[in-house]
Amino acid sequence: MDRLYNEECDVKSFSPLTLAFIGDGVFDLFVRERLVCQGNCPVNRLHGKAVEQVCCSAQAEAAEKLLPLLTQQEADVFRRGRNAHTNHIPKNATPASYHAATGLEALFGWLYLRGEIERLRQLFSVVCG
Repeated sequence: MDRLYNEECDVKSFSPLTLAFIGDGVFDLFVRERLVCQGNCPVNRLHGKAVEQVCCSAQAEAAEKLLPLLTQQEADVFRRGRNAHTNHIPKNATPASYHAATGLEALFGWLYLRGEIERLRQLFSVVCG
């Protein structure tokens, strides 16, 4: 199992929003690592670039790129995340983009908790490659 905190957990028991909670952090870490590895620059510029890539609309676009590449099981996790009932949609996001972003985050969280780091790398490279 390849995870940072290597404690066993039952991924099947988690709600889509719980998966999205961890997936948000996983996606953010991928974005930040990619930006830092592109070269040293001021932190405020790094932050601005990261925010552009992790906002709802950018994640919704990323989801559209990935959908044709997903396995049936991955597509099911994405759909569960996208269809999850949320209590709040940010004012700068459309409901459709927010739900698509939640689906992407749920997928990234599910893959991460299953230890599928190489698959995460593959999908992320499609999005930001």
